[in-house]
Amino acid sequence: MSDAQASARELGLFLRSRRRRTRPEDLGLEPGPRRKVEGLRREEVAALAGLSTDYYQRLEQGRNVRPSDAVLDSISDALVLDGVERRHLMRLGRLARQPRPRARRGPDRVPDRVPKNTLALLRAMRLPAFVASRHLDVLAWNRLAAELLGDPREFPPGQRNVLVTLFRDEDLRERCPDGEAMALDYIGLLRAAIAVDPDHPRAVAIVGELSINSPEFRRLWARHDVRENVHGSKHIRHPRIGGIAVEWDAYPLPGDPGPMMIVFTPQPGHEDRMALLAALADDTADDRPAALPADA
Repeated sequence: MSDAQASARELGLFLRSRRRRTRPEDLGLEPGPRRKVEGLRREEVAALAGLSTDYYQRLEQGRNVRPSDAVLDSISDALVLDGVERRHLMRLGRLARQPRPRARRGPDRVPDRVPKNTLALLRAMRLPAFVASRHLDVLAWNRLAAELLGDPREFPPGQRNVLVTLFRDEDLRERCPDGEAMALDYIGLLRAAIAVDPDHPRAVAIVGELSINSPEFRRLWARHDVRENVHGSKHIRHPRIGGIAVEWDAYPLPGDPGPMMIVFTPQPGHEDRMALLAALADDTADDRPAALPADA
């Protein structure tokens, strides 16, 4: 499958998922007792966007169409997409109509690296933090992150992936009772990365492995949700200090998309527990540096 075909297929799947999510009553349409489809009908989206039903159907099927920005903008309005979804749709459309030859993709696939200053920042921080690649491979982490979420060194380097760990490691699932919400955020970030390079070998490997081994992943992946960034509140059950409420944020590092640094800060009233977590991390520290690259 060519780059353009992969992008066109992903665009079609994304449109289908957003159409099924949109309720007729949200747009002032009469649901009707005989409605058999989930969400809107194709002809309804086409009419709202000012397109022929045949053209819109071919878009959803990923067949021989190169939609303009104006067409995608009209569809975004019809489906009431938010800003992140609209930008995602535009990106897929532009890649579908402006393909680059496959032979040129290899040299562009530069592995994500952790800047030296970022490693220094990880060492100095008194908050849990780690760096993940665009495909959510864990590239570096500090002692507090290992204490809060589990030590990545317990897994082979090829398995140090946020999503792989979240769906396969029982200890992490025990620590994160709202694992589905966290998984949706990470899946959305991976979707955004895949939109830029749909057939990247690492993306294909991660999605393929999880699709085979995890029915839960398949269900969440089929939602086609997308995220440009993540922020939210989490409750983490630490095996020694009990529950700790945190805010987590992702800070992008250089690249398009590049790696990101994810930082956990205590919610009000949980500062003492974060201090206790830091003390535990210091007590269990070994001779290795406080910020560890993925090959440590």
